[in-house]
Amino acid sequence: MLGKILGMFSNDIGIDLGTANTLIFVKGKGIVLTEPSIVAIDRTNGKVLAVGKEAKEMIGKTPEHIQVIRPLKDGVIADFDTTQAMLRYFIQKVHTHFPLAKMLNPRPRVIVGVPSGITTVEKRAVIDAARQAGAREVYLIAEPMAAAIGAGLPIEQPGGNMIVDIGGGTSEIAVISLSGLVISNSIRVAGDEMNEAIINYLKRNYHILIGEQTAENVKINLGSAIESDRDSKTMEIRGRDMAGMPRSITISGKDIREALEDVIVQIVNAVKSTLERTPPEIAADIVERGIVLAGGGSLIHGLDRRLRNETGLPVVYCEDPLTAVAKGIGKSINNIELIKRVSIK
Repeated sequence: MLGKILGMFSNDIGIDLGTANTLIFVKGKGIVLTEPSIVAIDRTNGKVLAVGKEAKEMIGKTPEHIQVIRPLKDGVIADFDTTQAMLRYFIQKVHTHFPLAKMLNPRPRVIVGVPSGITTVEKRAVIDAARQAGAREVYLIAEPMAAAIGAGLPIEQPGGNMIVDIGGGTSEIAVISLSGLVISNSIRVAGDEMNEAIINYLKRNYHILIGEQTAENVKINLGSAIESDRDSKTMEIRGRDMAGMPRSITISGKDIREALEDVIVQIVNAVKSTLERTPPEIAADIVERGIVLAGGGSLIHGLDRRLRNETGLPVVYCEDPLTAVAKGIGKSINNIELIKRVSIK
């Protein structure tokens, strides 16, 4: 009985717990928070100093006693205590109570998006972190399923829907029919690996060291999955040379396309291998409906054309790739029966 009363006054929350960013959807309000999944901690006493955007601004600029941590790696929890602290901070930031709810101290129902290839141990870590952060009930939903719901695909109907969701830590490829994953493929190669590839390329070919945020900026401005007019575009970047001295160089789009090629090939091959394992009847639906792209990592220039050329299938972006998972989780919040059907057991 008490649980029903609490449910009346607490806002259910959907969390897209991403390696790069965390998005939170609150029932009745929509997406209310988009913050980097980053925490700054004082090493001397373990105290959390900053979370999200404030912590991101500290990257590469902290004294020795302050550590800036990404508590998620490859889409799953790498540092349990820090993830718990981050979740608690975000949930408290967005969760508002009615006067009676304050008196009863309600806790929200939380739905969390996770990679489809998550292990039992990793599942338990996410559930425990959400509960310790204040959730009364926790449901897990596979990110490609959430992305498909957010993209408005008819997942409950008999027929194949193919979604490719490329985030910061994982690329999730799935074929969905009748509210279930018919075939799924989760590879831990995505946006972060693109950044790392750029850092390594410039170190190897230009003997310059750049930071993660510079690599991200280069990826957005020059990155491409295909030969295009971006190859001739240039950009000045600053870093330090191998002797430790500050240095600036000019790089081209062709450089960055070459830097990204290995990562792009891995993603394309994962899509192909998923298609090869798809049952013939459902494959016929995908030929007609095509492949839908979601996630921030999918926005790399020309990736849709690269996949179209490599697979021979139509490839389209969903309406808002960056928020597709969060919106899908949000739609699920309003339908508890759908949550129970699509949640990971």
